[in-house]
Amino acid sequence: MSRIFMLLMFVGTFFSASSQILLKQSANIEHKSGIYEYLNWRVITAYFIFFGVLLLNTYAYTQVPYKYGSIIDTFTYVFVLLLSRFLLGEKITKGKLAGNLIIIAGILIYSL
Repeated sequence: MSRIFMLLMFVGTFFSASSQILLKQSANIEHKSGIYEYLNWRVITAYFIFFGVLLLNTYAYTQVPYKYGSIIDTFTYVFVLLLSRFLLGEKITKGKLAGNLIIIAGILIYSL
């Protein structure tokens, strides 16, 4: 039963990364005034997604051990790297790649 909840958490990390991409897109846009930097559809949608993922993770942690939950949550960094490359056109630099490889190595070491 906990595998379903683990999958839900993994899907939640993807949506969390997607909401971070929305926030980055909003930051790259010139807004009419300061209030529109915070009250536009990208920012509002991103925070609704964050709230939904928070509820999803809270529910999923009832069945998933904390050890595995923290491992799953770190995949957000990998998703952000990939989504920023394909949706924002950002380059994957050696530093970004090295950072993500360190994260993945940490996940593997932690899970052993």
